[in-house]
Amino acid sequence: MIDNKELFSLKGKTALITGSSQGIGLALAKGLFNAGANIILNGRKRDKLDKAAKQFDNRQSLYKLCFDVRNYEEIEKSVNNFENNEAQIDILINNAGIQFRSPLEEFPKDKFDNLIETNVISLFNVSKCVAKFMIKRQQGKIINIASVQTSLARPGIAPYTVSKGAVGNFTKGMATDWAKYGLQCNAIAPGYFKTPLNKALVEDKDFSTWLENRTPARRWGEVNELIGASIFLSSNASSFVNGHILYVDGGITATL
Repeated sequence: MIDNKELFSLKGKTALITGSSQGIGLALAKGLFNAGANIILNGRKRDKLDKAAKQFDNRQSLYKLCFDVRNYEEIEKSVNNFENNEAQIDILINNAGIQFRSPLEEFPKDKFDNLIETNVISLFNVSKCVAKFMIKRQQGKIINIASVQTSLARPGIAPYTVSKGAVGNFTKGMATDWAKYGLQCNAIAPGYFKTPLNKALVEDKDFSTWLENRTPARRWGEVNELIGASIFLSSNASSFVNGHILYVDGGITATL
């Protein structure tokens, strides 16, 4: 008989969450940590990682990898060193991402390049470096953080919509290539959540009113509401789920 508790247990697993010094990444790190996983925090700035690490009780189950998700050589060196000298990475959550808002006709070329490099190319960089070890072990979980903009668009964020559409299809491509090696590759697509990335929108009363009226749940999401989805996709409970995009959005993609 299957023990339901074991289905969702992450005890003994090690999870790398990119961009986990704040916001959604940090919330997911805490959630997986409380489900029993060892956590690898990641970010570009050592001081922010150190500050985030102080929010965890048991530091023995916590690691920090400081690398830029845009730098393949830096990632490969960090991941190889960790796998060879610390522990195996069982779960990868590709969370790192940025936003820049501007009318498309005025969108700066350098901002577009940086957004695509951070939101899309980073998935290739980190996933390839981690997946080679998962493939050897014939098991692993990769979760990409997509968005409601994987399916929808709003004025002023066309390049971001491009990037998150790519995340959705990249997830399907990962599953198509890597499921045969025992990997489950899926995505979580958050709706509008209260995060540092959305600070300006949260503080914009007109936008918040529009969003609350547009969302069936009639409110912003709280980052802790993404933890359940991340545990499900990280655990044995999702052993036959592959290439799936799980929307956690209060119903915004379900209605006009």
